[in-house]
Amino acid sequence: MPTVKTPWEPWMGEVPMHLDYFQGSMIEMVEGVARKYPDVTAYEFMGGRCAYPKLVAQVHECARALRQIGIREGDKVTICMPNAPQTVVMFYAVNMVGAIANMVHPLSAEGEIEFYLNDSESVAALTLNQFYGKFAGIRKNTPYLKHLIIADVADALNPLMRVGYRLTAGRKIPKVPKDADILPWKRFIADGRAFSGDPRVKRAADDPAVILYSGGTTGITKGILLSNLNFNALAAQIIATNPIVKVGDKMLALMPMFHGFGLGVCVHSMLANGGTCILVPRFTPQTYPELLRKYRPNLIAGVPTLYEALLRIPNLENLDLSCLKGVFSGGDSLPAELKKRFDKFLKDHGAKIEIREGYGTTECVTASCLTPLTKAKEGSIGIPFPDTYYKIVKVGGEEEVPYGEEGEICLAGPTVMLEYVKHPQETAQTRRVHADGLTWIHTGDLGVMDEEGFIYFRQRIKRMIVTSGYNVYPSQIENILDAHEAVHMSCVIGVRDPYKMQKVKAYIVLKPGYEPSDATRQMLMDYCRKHIAKYAMPYDIEFRPDLPKTLVGKVAYRVLEEEMAKAQPA
Repeated sequence: MPTVKTPWEPWMGEVPMHLDYFQGSMIEMVEGVARKYPDVTAYEFMGGRCAYPKLVAQVHECARALRQIGIREGDKVTICMPNAPQTVVMFYAVNMVGAIANMVHPLSAEGEIEFYLNDSESVAALTLNQFYGKFAGIRKNTPYLKHLIIADVADALNPLMRVGYRLTAGRKIPKVPKDADILPWKRFIADGRAFSGDPRVKRAADDPAVILYSGGTTGITKGILLSNLNFNALAAQIIATNPIVKVGDKMLALMPMFHGFGLGVCVHSMLANGGTCILVPRFTPQTYPELLRKYRPNLIAGVPTLYEALLRIPNLENLDLSCLKGVFSGGDSLPAELKKRFDKFLKDHGAKIEIREGYGTTECVTASCLTPLTKAKEGSIGIPFPDTYYKIVKVGGEEEVPYGEEGEICLAGPTVMLEYVKHPQETAQTRRVHADGLTWIHTGDLGVMDEEGFIYFRQRIKRMIVTSGYNVYPSQIENILDAHEAVHMSCVIGVRDPYKMQKVKAYIVLKPGYEPSDATRQMLMDYCRKHIAKYAMPYDIEFRPDLPKTLVGKVAYRVLEEEMAKAQPA
């Protein structure tokens, strides 16, 4: 065992410090579940259900189709889809034939899709008919792409739902030209029946399996290459840290499958352990209560803005949440005030649990740390998963700092990425072997570890405002603003200033009943003076009806920074 301090061990409770990990591929882990639990539902989608053996049969069918069009071991296949049955089937089929799934958000701009296809050197891609136009527009610029497979949501629906879909949402989708160089999903699958033999290519646990793109918070967007073991280890850790989860429990899969949180936690961790995924192709806050009522999930996971959105919806007095066993927040910092409000919301609606905050990075798939069932500390993101180690080091180095002192969060364990695709220098900076012999991810995040091993996220190292020589961390000011009774949500950015270098500006969304006026602004400024150091005081508060969000629902502070940069004279 490595000589690493593990002060969190006493708080693990029933959770073991070490686990045995499946050494096969992701699809082999799911196939094992299908043999063990043939009657359990693997996923539900818009009124339809699919049991595990049927899912595995669909994956085999799709794998034969991939082999028929010439997909070979190590090839990259882009999946540019919402959460739908074809997405799940293609993901595991790509894994079965030994190829690598390149996961892309379908709402990405044409230029972004072109970059993802070329950067990954994808030879095939799957997308929906409604996104065909984006691919048609860039096809001439994607020399590696030989096959474009087009799916239709209607193909995954039962006959009655299909008719309804065609008459409503389906009518608005432009027709794909008859002479388009594409493979319709149905024909793609049918052609695969000509492939004789086993489509499976044997792959090892450490072989590459998935590319997920980082959000670009440290510069250029990079493909993160992850292995079968990375995902299978996460699946084992998720269940180990949540002994409350049983076979057949339902997870509301709102987080998209192009994101580590959605793919790793909401889909693979469920399907590798006998859970049921409720696949939600298009999520809006307004549909959230209806999804909770209809499916009565046992587990929900999401970013803080998802929970904040639910609190804003009126007339939820009769919403029964007694079905919930686990509510998890990750992907962004959970403000203490939002946690208090959502915990009260859960209690008021019959749930016997509280929201549990976690933390992770795409460089280790997603979560690697979670508030334990044994103890919660305000502001803490919890303790590490089994076989996962955390330490706080001096920024720019590898020397560990004392408990309670701020530094860079580093983590090691079985979910650590293989590399950044085509970025060896950045891989070497981020993925480092320390003197203890472990391979550590330098997260680029500031944090603290207390004497009991609880971790506290402070701020992205890069997201820091330097004003008059002082370091100001926006999330700390946002937490103070969010605690005010009038504030629904806030975002703080640094604005260029000739004297101070940067000055602090706050954007605020008010709660219902509060008007964006000079009086409200003055009230909040007076409040800030009581709670914020003079050098960190916002020079301006701008009211907005909403704040821009990233594709995964985080507040897009970079958008606000760019707006201000354009508005300022050079």
